[in-house]
Amino acid sequence: MKLFDRLANGWKLGKMSLSTIRENPSLMLFPVISGISLITLAISFFGGGYFLFGANLDAVLDGAGNNDWVLYLIGFGFYFINYFVIVFFNVGLVHCARMIFEDKETSFDEGLRYAATRIGTIASWALLAATVGMILKSIQERAGALGGIITSIIGMVWSIATFFVVPILAYEDVSPFEAVKRSSQIIKDKWGESLGANFSLGIFNLLGILLIALPSGFILGYVVHPIAGVIVGFALFLAIIVATAAAETVFLAAVYQHANNQPVGNFKQDVLDDVFYRK
Repeated sequence: MKLFDRLANGWKLGKMSLSTIRENPSLMLFPVISGISLITLAISFFGGGYFLFGANLDAVLDGAGNNDWVLYLIGFGFYFINYFVIVFFNVGLVHCARMIFEDKETSFDEGLRYAATRIGTIASWALLAATVGMILKSIQERAGALGGIITSIIGMVWSIATFFVVPILAYEDVSPFEAVKRSSQIIKDKWGESLGANFSLGIFNLLGILLIALPSGFILGYVVHPIAGVIVGFALFLAIIVATAAAETVFLAAVYQHANNQPVGNFKQDVLDDVFYRK
């Protein structure tokens, strides 16, 4: 598939995903609450250290720096919490998207309740993902530039292999390792081997910021007040990021549904067939 064909396909997928968000704006609550939770946890994580050690925090960190395992343990804990929060809310969003595809009533609360029923599975996956993340970080730190290249390649392969992990965790009773295997198998069975990604919603982020957030901020700042322009521009920037994040998960849910021959709402089957292309 040629470059422009891939861009056109990605554009169609983005419009379909954002259309679902526009018709169901409550879906944006998932990335919003997820983001707030992550910020709160980060503040608690690092703020707690300052609360416990106060002015001695730098000395404690310097001491930990002499014991790599302490730093890795702290990093692992932070990775685990982040993966858990992100996947928890994404599972809830995937479930709501599935209900919408099947023309059923759903809500943010229902998504949270469903995700709570999968909490053990989500925690198991977060454990594996945090372990992989720490291993890649260790390779990158110890191998310098070569480590960066190695981790980039491994990261790319990992991203494709785990593409369907979130909906699999939501609906299939498998272990974390089986989830990776199952995700890879779905891609292989549906699209074949030696694949490249044929989708990206990044262009919608860029266009939204350039055509909506920045102009609105500048105009309001000029006509009303600079502070008002900054506030409105930043608010629109956040809204665009949130809408795109929610759309990406809706898109993921649609591709999973499509791969399993289930309803996909307003997504077109032929466009979903071209999500991946053969290299």
